[in-house]
Amino acid sequence: MRAPLTICFAFLFLTMAARAQRVGSSPEYIKQLTPLWKGERSADGRPKVSDNMLQRLKDISLEDVWNVLRNHGYQNQYEGEWHVIHPDSGAMTGRVITAQYMPSRPDLIDVVKEQGVKAEGRNPQGGTNSWPIDILTEGDVYVADGFLKMAGGTLIGDNLGNSIYSRSHRGVIFYGSVRDEAGLSEIPGFNGWVKGVDPSYIQGMMLTSINAPIRIGRAIVLPGDAVLANKYGVIFIPAHLLDTVVLTSEITELRDEFGHQRLREKKYLAGQIDSEWSEAIKKDFLDWLNHYPGKLPMTKKELDEYLKSRNY
Repeated sequence: MRAPLTICFAFLFLTMAARAQRVGSSPEYIKQLTPLWKGERSADGRPKVSDNMLQRLKDISLEDVWNVLRNHGYQNQYEGEWHVIHPDSGAMTGRVITAQYMPSRPDLIDVVKEQGVKAEGRNPQGGTNSWPIDILTEGDVYVADGFLKMAGGTLIGDNLGNSIYSRSHRGVIFYGSVRDEAGLSEIPGFNGWVKGVDPSYIQGMMLTSINAPIRIGRAIVLPGDAVLANKYGVIFIPAHLLDTVVLTSEITELRDEFGHQRLREKKYLAGQIDSEWSEAIKKDFLDWLNHYPGKLPMTKKELDEYLKSRNY
């Protein structure tokens, strides 16, 4: 009897695994992908980084963010060479929702639609490229791997662009293309980082997953990552590192501001500022911070805690 029972259990396991396969990742799976995040989560399981940190992130350079991530072992978070719809509109930050597209295959399309519509309750009308848009909430950034498909790879036009902005008040980041750039450019507040523009409709490609890990050029992206996008490029920040990235980068920029000022004043030599600071320079920096003419980007408590634990 043991062999039939083994076969029965194996069949049951395979059946359960097949049923568990989803188009949109479950909250449990997203939590497994992001175990280092200990804070609040969205209903879909994604880390919910604070609005305050996302706002502060806008004022930080890509280079400073990249340096902090590199020092924590994250080497593959940046992608450059984008076509930006509004390159001079300032930085965009937000919480990532991911989508994966692939070349279309009829039998797999049927499976995706069956799972998405019947099992996950997604909208049966229109294309599956509207499904990631339907779940956007305030502060989300729609990030999609369109495998660099240009003609026939246009993930949105101005209709979907309006829907995206109305739900998220953010734009998009596509490793692929869009259509109707003229219409997209007229949506107040909307912006897009894409690899190209084409007048064609989407065809010959299909959605395969929502909120799973994806690749955007050189970058690996997880659902719930924070993103900083500006005219110089795009960088994706693991949610559990966002506070560290922001505060460390803010301190770095204050150090640079102090150093530039003192060099202009000829108080120190360039080698003194570019190397490890002496106790006298450290004391001067602390005094400069205490008399900073503007508003510091961080709280006094954050600043004190940071300086207490680091050799700046």
